[in-house]
Amino acid sequence: MKWQGKNVLVTGAGGFIGSHLVDALLLSGADVTAFVHYNARDDWGMLEGQYNEKTPDLTVIAGDVSDTLFVKKAVEGKEFVFHLAALIGIPYSYTAPESYVTTNIKGTLNVMQACLDAGVKRVVHTSTSEVYGTALYTPIDEKHPLQGQSPYSATKIGADKIAESFYCSFDLPVTTMRPFNTYGPRQSARAVIPTIITQALTSDTVRLGSLTPVRDLTYVADTVDGFLRLAESKSVIGKTLNTGTGQGISIGELADRIIAIANPKATIVFEMGRIRPEKSEVMKLVCDNTLVQETTGWRPRHTLDDGLHATINWMKEHLPAYKSGVYTV
Repeated sequence: MKWQGKNVLVTGAGGFIGSHLVDALLLSGADVTAFVHYNARDDWGMLEGQYNEKTPDLTVIAGDVSDTLFVKKAVEGKEFVFHLAALIGIPYSYTAPESYVTTNIKGTLNVMQACLDAGVKRVVHTSTSEVYGTALYTPIDEKHPLQGQSPYSATKIGADKIAESFYCSFDLPVTTMRPFNTYGPRQSARAVIPTIITQALTSDTVRLGSLTPVRDLTYVADTVDGFLRLAESKSVIGKTLNTGTGQGISIGELADRIIAIANPKATIVFEMGRIRPEKSEVMKLVCDNTLVQETTGWRPRHTLDDGLHATINWMKEHLPAYKSGVYTV
């Protein structure tokens, strides 16, 4: 499918993945409306400094997905909607769970209802591998049970089911993409890879919590390619599809690999305050991406080492944007 001239809305466009998706859509010729979270500073998040009000084919709107009327207006006239807006920090969900219900569940309901009312051609809703909880088997396919091991994952399960219900009840042409851990330039320090990189670049001590959990890490350009392929494929309407590499690495091994690139002198120090509650920690997430490969041809193109080098190089140039000495929840 050609994106030239298509009217597209991206919610969560100021976020890490959302901003990269905006990049790709603009390069493909789409007419993009970037929905960023309203703030008094008129800050566009990760789009800030990349674009301005004169950028061709880009309109930036600031609001909140929990506001029903604002979402309805944002969706009007759009052909394609990518719904990425969410509260994503797992540690913060222990502190402020109600805000996760409001943003992730009510926000998703607002988006789905607005898309139904507006007759949107395709909706791609964003899930997360965290909905699977600690793996009962690996690699994890889409039939794996869902386990709400944190308030964050519980609200994302709820959001996924809202999207599913709008397909089953009203034939809304929605597809749910379930990325495993995505990383790359522009990611916040709430994620483990930027946490390790910022510390390694600014100190000889890298403070971490548990080193044993295993994660499947996908470079952001590959995740964005997944979004586009799912939006283009009619065969995946009504389905949920995993995107991930199929390869797992422990946090300890990941830290060693990053340190070897960024600062070989650095050592890892355990910090109790970074540990998740015992029953909430997800120990192993490794993707079975068979379904998305068979239906869309998607597969990751970037190796972990390539992605880490690109991410480290970007973060070297943007260190002032990170609070390297602070544990960000």
